[in-house]
Amino acid sequence: MLTVTTLNILNDLDRWRERGPLIVGSLRALQPDLIALQEVALPDNTAQWIADRLDGYSVYLSPKTGKKRDVEALAILSRLPADSHETLPLINQNRTAQRVTIRNGVGTFHFVNAHLYWNPFDDRARFRQVSRILDWLSDGTPSIVCGDFNAEPHFVSIDAMRTRFASAHHAANGYEPDYTCPTPLHRGPGTHNRLRRWLIHLGGPVFKREAKPWRGTLDYIFVDPAVRVHHCRVAFHTPAPHDAGLYPSDHLGLVAKVAIESAGR
Repeated sequence: MLTVTTLNILNDLDRWRERGPLIVGSLRALQPDLIALQEVALPDNTAQWIADRLDGYSVYLSPKTGKKRDVEALAILSRLPADSHETLPLINQNRTAQRVTIRNGVGTFHFVNAHLYWNPFDDRARFRQVSRILDWLSDGTPSIVCGDFNAEPHFVSIDAMRTRFASAHHAANGYEPDYTCPTPLHRGPGTHNRLRRWLIHLGGPVFKREAKPWRGTLDYIFVDPAVRVHHCRVAFHTPAPHDAGLYPSDHLGLVAKVAIESAGR
C-alpha cells in the first residue's frame, strides 16, 4: 500500500514564508511515500525547502526547458529508492513531465509528474502533450500519473488520458472533485493579481454560463489497471487558522492510497 499526493505549489514567492509551513504541515499529516509538486520556484528550489523540513525524502527535479529552465521546475519527493529519473520535454510553453522508476517488493512501477499547457481556449496542445506522455509510458510498466493538467474532466485531453488510465478520485468516489482551482488564497495587490482576479470573475459566465467566478477541476491522480485505488480525496484544502485568505496554494491537491497489484520486473 502506497500513499501518493500531488500539489501545484504556486511559483509565486510573495507569501511563501506563510504558505510554505502550511504545505509542510499538511505533508507531515499525510505522510505520503511519493509527492508530485508542480510550479517549483527556481533558483530558490521550494521543493528542496519542503524536503528539508520533512524526514527521509529524496528530491528529483525537472526544470522547464529553454529560457524557463532557471525559473520553474517539477519535483518528485520520494521515500522509496528510485532506479532512475527521466524528464520528457512537452514542447509547448517549455513544459515537461518527469518520472521516477521505483522497485519495491512487488516489482517495478513508474511514478509520473506533469504540468500541462495553460490556455483555456485551446485543448489541442494539451492533447499532443498527453499523447507524448502516453507514448512515453507504453513499455507495459505499471504507472501512476499525477499533476496539474490544466484541463477539466470533459476536455478531450482528459478523455485521451482515460483511454489508458482511470482517475483515482473518480475510481474511489464515483465522481471528480467539485473543483481544485482556485482556492480563496489572497495573493495581494499588483496589476498581475488584479488581472488574475478579473479573469476568474469573467471565467464563470464565459466558460460555465454561471453568474459567479470560475472554478474547475484541473488536478488529477491517474492510475493504470495494475493499480488498485483504496482511497482518494482532496487535500491541502484548509486555510491558516488565523487568516481565512491564506491557503497552502491557489490549487487544492489530491492524496490517494493505492496498491500495485502487478508490477513489471
